[in-house]
Amino acid sequence: MTTDSSIATQDAASRLATIQDEIAKAARLTGRTADAITLIAISKTKDAAAIQPLIDAGQRVFGENRVQEAQEKWPALRQAHPDIRLHLVGQLQSNKAADAVALFDVIHSLDRPSLLTALAKAMDAQGKRVPCYVQVNIGAEPQKGGCAIADTPALIAAARAADIPLLGLMAVPPADVEPAPYFALLAKMAREESLPRLSMGMSSDYETTIMLGATDIRVGTALFGDRPPPARPVPRSGLGMLRNSPGA
Repeated sequence: MTTDSSIATQDAASRLATIQDEIAKAARLTGRTADAITLIAISKTKDAAAIQPLIDAGQRVFGENRVQEAQEKWPALRQAHPDIRLHLVGQLQSNKAADAVALFDVIHSLDRPSLLTALAKAMDAQGKRVPCYVQVNIGAEPQKGGCAIADTPALIAAARAADIPLLGLMAVPPADVEPAPYFALLAKMAREESLPRLSMGMSSDYETTIMLGATDIRVGTALFGDRPPPARPVPRSGLGMLRNSPGA
């Protein structure tokens, strides 16, 4: 007898296989293998019941936007599946740095000196070093997080001086424009700083970003389906942040 859970797992496995195949094709065109690309399943707003079928289908790398939301659902899931790796892809408040260091395996949103200080303090206190990406505000958009392009080299140098392991750069390009030039600029910045990894690309453009050198892609909608609209009106100043969330 086919159960709802088995159907959900089959559906998740089908979506995952499709994306993995597209990743492999794009990677081959750049002379890489699929293993060189990390698929981060963005599970923001999804509860454990929605995440479990994807785990059952074999996905082991997930991303969340908010520390508090991750604290509510991931401890139990990780206890059941210790090989899962959890990435924080959303903007991080300095007062949540200790919680982020305790919970996440990778942080993609290091974007300012005050957060660098808070993360370094938390890592020292907890006796661990959590790898980070420096998030760059690649489109110079005031409503979005990310370090200004001109300030990025100094932040990278400060992170290295603080013994924070840096993996690479992360960015979300402006919405409704051709993203390729922004991704190409991010790749150039990473090369100049000898950073090997690029966290860029979401459901709508991950194949393009792989062609431009992405090593980490953040895919949510293509794996989980469309997310519900916000439950309440959002101030105009926040619309850009919703449209340009780091994982979709």
